[in-house]
Amino acid sequence: MENIQRGLVFALLLLLPSLLPAQSFLLWEDNLEELAELSDPAAWEDELEDLAYLRDDPLDLNTATREQLERFPFLNARQVENIQAYVSLHGPMQSVYELMLVPGMDRLAAELLQPFVCVKPVGEEKGFPSWKSILRYGKHEALARFDQPFYRRKGYEKNFLGTPLYHSLRYAFRRGDYVQAGFAAEKDAGEPFFALHDAKGYDHYSYYILLHNLGRLKTLALGTYRLDFGQGLVLGNSFGLGKSFSLATSDYRARGIRKHGSTGEYDYFRGLAATVQAMRRVEVSAFYSHRTLDGRVEDGALVSIDESGLHRTQSEVEKMRTAALQVAGGNIAYKGNPFQVGLTGIYYFFDRPYEPNLREYAKYNLRGNYFYNVGLDYRYRLGRFGWSGEAAMGKQGCAFLNRLNYDFSPDYRLLLVHRYYAHDYWAFFAHSFGEGSTPQNENGWYVAAEASPLAHWRFFASADFFSFPWWRYRISKPSQGVDVRFQATYTPREELTMYANYRFRRRERDVTGTGGEVTLPTQHHRTRLRLAYAPGIWSFQTTADYTVFAQQSLSSASGWQCTQAVSCALPFFPLRLSVQGTYFDTDDYDSRVYVYERGLLYTFYTPSFSGNGFRCSFLLRCDLGKHLMCLAKLGHTHYLDRDEISSGNDLIRSNRKTDLQVQVRLKF
Repeated sequence: MENIQRGLVFALLLLLPSLLPAQSFLLWEDNLEELAELSDPAAWEDELEDLAYLRDDPLDLNTATREQLERFPFLNARQVENIQAYVSLHGPMQSVYELMLVPGMDRLAAELLQPFVCVKPVGEEKGFPSWKSILRYGKHEALARFDQPFYRRKGYEKNFLGTPLYHSLRYAFRRGDYVQAGFAAEKDAGEPFFALHDAKGYDHYSYYILLHNLGRLKTLALGTYRLDFGQGLVLGNSFGLGKSFSLATSDYRARGIRKHGSTGEYDYFRGLAATVQAMRRVEVSAFYSHRTLDGRVEDGALVSIDESGLHRTQSEVEKMRTAALQVAGGNIAYKGNPFQVGLTGIYYFFDRPYEPNLREYAKYNLRGNYFYNVGLDYRYRLGRFGWSGEAAMGKQGCAFLNRLNYDFSPDYRLLLVHRYYAHDYWAFFAHSFGEGSTPQNENGWYVAAEASPLAHWRFFASADFFSFPWWRYRISKPSQGVDVRFQATYTPREELTMYANYRFRRRERDVTGTGGEVTLPTQHHRTRLRLAYAPGIWSFQTTADYTVFAQQSLSSASGWQCTQAVSCALPFFPLRLSVQGTYFDTDDYDSRVYVYERGLLYTFYTPSFSGNGFRCSFLLRCDLGKHLMCLAKLGHTHYLDRDEISSGNDLIRSNRKTDLQVQVRLKF
């Protein structure tokens, strides 16, 4: 039966255009757009760079490790394990389309995965390559970016020390997954260049070297890097999606040691990190980091930390590198099948006391000189049932997270998540699942289900019931809330997709002007309709949003936006043009709308709009052979209900603003 199945797959390869969406009408970046809207855009820079590399140099499915497959945000843990089990049981795959025979592999996941994977002939080079091979076959990429605004902010009148031009430079060298090296340099708009405090040129530099699979040394990182272990309750400063409209993206990815090659200036480590294969299923990781932080110092104590990375004014320069943070720790992990367990420990301290001026709602936040966290994470899979979680403690407080998921079939899935984050849990580098940005002061139950009961249809529904044991920003008492989501997706043909989703969010908030004495529930409703049609070289996408925000017994506010995007990839010339226009109308900031807009390479741009106006953008990309790519984007925003935009140093004395972004990439 197995041979018959595989034979049928190979016989049907000629019919693949009718079985799978053709990639000719859709760039791979388009496939990831919906996922990107659900995450912090800054966290995507390294992620998209890795995926772009795999698009040009695909991963071999027959030799891929679990860690390599887990990098794909559209694969769940069961699918990763089943791909490896399929190769182990049936032998090397003969085609990437054999993915459709892997148990638990749904059509959407297979379609998204195919551009990044391949199957190579048996006998090709395996193991760490020679240094001669690395230098000969390694790939180089240089990327330069320039942003020029055609307006003037108030800060340039007397406060900003530099020019309005933003520019950055990135270089990356890569030989498969074995060797990665590079650097990034960035100058923000308003910062000087080769002058004043930036006499060495760019305001920010980062360098990295990352080696993989060098014998027992599985990973070695020098320079800037990121860390992810367990469920993120101790260490989680990399890519993660959290709550979304898809179960495929809900699983936390513990990626271990990764490079930091982006222009982000805050959330990374700098030093040395390594993972060693101590035994067949046991890995030991250790790391040390020493880096400076921006912040305000008063009477010898660090009273605030600045995460922006901006050094445009004298007051911002005075916060530059005012404190040092040292971090040391490690992880021991047993990666068995079906059971995995790991222990993570971290110790970190500032070179001066960290004593922020905490308001009442933040009175239990982190403060002091030195801190530590310890976490025990676990994962167990039995057939279609999966259980994962982590228990962590710190110098103050504790945190627990558990996930239960059951895959009835590729078309029916269920997920249950429980978290308990103590109000006084201190974890400086933790990021995990939750309503808040950090795992602190939160309890909750999250349940989600995904089903495809009908051909061409997919339904998703989730509900998150959460509570906050202590005060929060704009909530002067313990509070609770709920977050409900529903989405229906219809794909009648390869080139046509449409969906409708709805989100209801209920939280409590202080009534403005009462000093926290009156707190009432708020209700936020958001509905989105989207139609995407991609016939041949064209791609059309229409999106409409409607949002309503109300606080009990008070007046409500509403807003809406409509966006039309059109793209064309010329068949006779390596040119792609994208045009997008948005009209928005909202009553206030609470009823603001968010709009995804195609941006530069390795970036996603999702601005928010409040008030009344329109936004349009034009993006032109030209690929001159395999080596040179030029991209230009012109964006224009026009407000109809105001004469000025923003405030403070960022004030624009006009109701419109226009920006030009240019990016040049050279591969060799």
